[in-house]
Amino acid sequence: MSAAPEPVSPRSPRVSAARRLARRNFRGKERLFLAEGPQAVREAAGHRAAGTGTATLVELFATAEAAERHAGIVAAARDAGARVHLAADEVIADISTTVTPQGLVGICRFLDTPFEEILRTRPRLVAVLAHVRDPGNAGTVLRCADAAGADAVVLTDASVDLYNPKCVRASVGSLFHLPVAVGVPVERAVEGLKEAGVRILAADGAGDDDLDDELDHGTMDVPTAWVFGNEAWGLPVETRALADAVVRVPIHGKAESLNLATAAAVCLYASARAQRARGARA
Repeated sequence: MSAAPEPVSPRSPRVSAARRLARRNFRGKERLFLAEGPQAVREAAGHRAAGTGTATLVELFATAEAAERHAGIVAAARDAGARVHLAADEVIADISTTVTPQGLVGICRFLDTPFEEILRTRPRLVAVLAHVRDPGNAGTVLRCADAAGADAVVLTDASVDLYNPKCVRASVGSLFHLPVAVGVPVERAVEGLKEAGVRILAADGAGDDDLDDELDHGTMDVPTAWVFGNEAWGLPVETRALADAVVRVPIHGKAESLNLATAAAVCLYASARAQRARGARA
């Protein structure tokens, strides 16, 4: 490292401010959130706001051991303009929301994208999380969307906070890879995507249409938004009614159902494959 991190006291106002970011109301007030662990901090250090180029990572707390082990990440944080603090293990434990902290905790600026900006990009594959309340599920679906090559993710106003620490961790860095809009009413999300030429598919275990049939009929290669519902009760009738089709993932074995993240991965990859095949034929 080019310079040693600044030692920080457990009673420092910086530590107190970082600790409060575990609470949603404080995150919203400050428009800052926590990114914990080397993977998340690495991605945060390399992220810049679209348009302005403003660095997302503003502050980093690291134990001496983590700063030595992840010297490249610390250097990247400093290159991004972040203030780097050397913190004792108990300070990291106090700030962290995990049971076993990994020695690095970053403070990041909010990075969600206005929904209208996503529409202007004419997206071809979008995941819409409607009424998804579990932060771990939301983060995992975001990770699946990133892996499948989706253009964006939309969290409706009835869904979990994108910046919940568990959601950030479950995304495993994918939060920093693709545009995410938050707080969009589901009706507005569907309406806007339809106007942008995107077909709306609601994922539901009781759907009238079968995913295999959709693939066989060649209807999956167009711009598509998948709408995923609540973990316990799925999508309300009124939300399903907004979709162009309600599609179920076929269960060929004896399992009763698939969990949200698994179903999302299957649906998103089915669309991604169909779209790639169309591109190869074009």
